Amino acid sequence: MSRRRTLGPKKKLALLLSAATVAGGGAFVMATTSNAAQTPTVKSAADSTVCQGLATALGNNQKFIEGQRAAPDAQSEARIANREAVIEEIKRKQEASGCAVGESAQGSQAGSPAAPSQPAQDEQAGGGGDAAQNPGGDGAAAAGEQVCNGSTVTLSGEAGAPAASSNQFPAGTRLKVTNLDNNKSTTVEVTSVSGSCVLLNDAAFEQVREPGKFLIRRAVIEKVG
Repeated sequence: MSRRRTLGPKKKLALLLSAATVAGGGAFVMATTSNAAQTPTVKSAADSTVCQGLATALGNNQKFIEGQRAAPDAQSEARIANREAVIEEIKRKQEASGCAVGESAQGSQAGSPAAPSQPAQDEQAGGGGDAAQNPGGDGAAAAGEQVCNGSTVTLSGEAGAPAASSNQFPAGTRLKVTNLDNNKSTTVEVTSVSGSCVLLNDAAFEQVREPGKFLIRRAVIEKVG
């Protein structure tokens, strides 16, 4: 007659605790893995052309505001308020695109060699670094001449009909911007001041952009009138 081996109360309790520990550990690992999978990856300007374009647009608007505060006039307060609203819209686009919100870069002349520094008052009068790199500016260029050599082109974030802003060309100047990556062109009128050689507003940028991109690296800019 066989004898059945039974476990004592202490051994049963030890086995139950061991099983609970293993199960709990597995659940913890699964929860940790699940949370890691759900955490979105935030991209920087160095990781994405979209993020770089938005960071450049944000930086250009911040640069413009700095210039207005350094050398204010009767319209500076209104211009600053407008650009602050533009910056908030750019930040919303950064969040929607998975970019680091608030990341700023000023890369309108990223492809150009550095120029000797100019006196601070010259930078303030021009609204930013582009004027310092080209003290004579392109504003005196004849119609049909290529200008803003080496500039990348991004958007200002401003609404309205297709238009541009510039720190080198007066209001009323007409510029033709061609995106060499898709051969699309737009001709726009300068309507306001910015911290770059040329910034396109949203409507103008849409006419020449590549889908999903907020920066034109290979651009040709011509003064046409």
